[in-house]
Amino acid sequence: MEVFLQQVINGVTIGSIYGLIAIGYTMVYGIIGMVNFAHGDVFMVSAFFALIFFLVLTSWLGLASITVALILVMVISMVLTGLLTWAIERVAYAPLRNSFRLAPLISAIGMSISLSNFVQVAQGPRNKPIPPMVQDTFTLWVNSGYPVTISLKQIIIWVVTVLLLAAFWYVVKFTSLGRAQRACEQDRKMAGLLGVNVDRTISLTFVIGAALAAVAGTLYLMYYGVVHFADGFTPGVKAFTAAVLGGIGSLPGAVLGGLLIGLIETLWAQYVSADYQNVAAFSILVVVLIFMPQGLLGRPEVEKV
Repeated sequence: MEVFLQQVINGVTIGSIYGLIAIGYTMVYGIIGMVNFAHGDVFMVSAFFALIFFLVLTSWLGLASITVALILVMVISMVLTGLLTWAIERVAYAPLRNSFRLAPLISAIGMSISLSNFVQVAQGPRNKPIPPMVQDTFTLWVNSGYPVTISLKQIIIWVVTVLLLAAFWYVVKFTSLGRAQRACEQDRKMAGLLGVNVDRTISLTFVIGAALAAVAGTLYLMYYGVVHFADGFTPGVKAFTAAVLGGIGSLPGAVLGGLLIGLIETLWAQYVSADYQNVAAFSILVVVLIFMPQGLLGRPEVEKV
C-alpha cells in the first residue's frame, strides 16, 4: 500500500507537468483545428531558458534566495518563450492559415526539427545539469519500514499547477480574450464578422499556451535537475497523448489526461516493467479512442454544412 501511495504522488507530479503542456495543444486545436507539433520543442527551449537564467542569477549575479531566483526564472522563461512562439506563429503558421490542412502540420514538424537542432548546436548534445534548486523532503508516514514521502519540489509543482489552471480558467470564462477564444472556437468566420480580431486572438492563444509550457519547462528542470536537447520529443508526445486522451479541445480534459498519463506511467513502471511504461500509456490511449473517439471529456465533432 505504501509503495502504491508513493507512486501515486510521483504520478500526479509528473502528470501535472504533462497537463500544463497539454493545454497548449488543446487550445490551439480547439481554435484553428491544428496540431502544433512544435509545442513539445517549445517546452524544451523554455527549460533551457530556465537553465541559463537560473545559472546567471545564482552563479554570476550571486543571488542567494532560491525562491526569488525560481520566481524570476519562471517569469523570464514565460516572457521569452511567449515571444519565441509569437514569432513562430507569425512566420510559420499565419501565412498558411487558409491553405490546405496538411500545410500547417508540415510546417509545425519542420519547426520542431529546427528548434531541436538549433538547441543541439547551441548547447551541445550532452545533458545539462544544474545544482539542486529544492532539496527538502517530508515523510508522511512510515509503515513496515517503507516511508511515504513528498518533496517540497513536488508540492511546488502541485501548487503552481493549481494556481495557473485557476487563473487560466478565469481568463477563458470571464475576460474579453476568453470570450473571443470561445467565439473563434465555435466559428472563426462569424466571430470575425462580429468584430473579433481573429488573428490577434489566435496569436495570443499560441502565446498563452507557450507561457504555460514555459512554466512546465521550469518545473521539469527543477524536478529532474537536468535537461537535454531531445527532451521536447517524449514529454511533448506524452502531453499530446494526454490532450487526445482527455478530449482534445477540452481544457479540463487536457489536465485529466495529463494526470492519467502520469499515473499510468509510474504505476506501470512499479508493478509491471519500467521498460514498457511508455507503451502502456499509448496502449491505454488506443483503447480509449476505440471506444470513445472523442476522448474522456471531449465533445463529438459536428460537421458544419
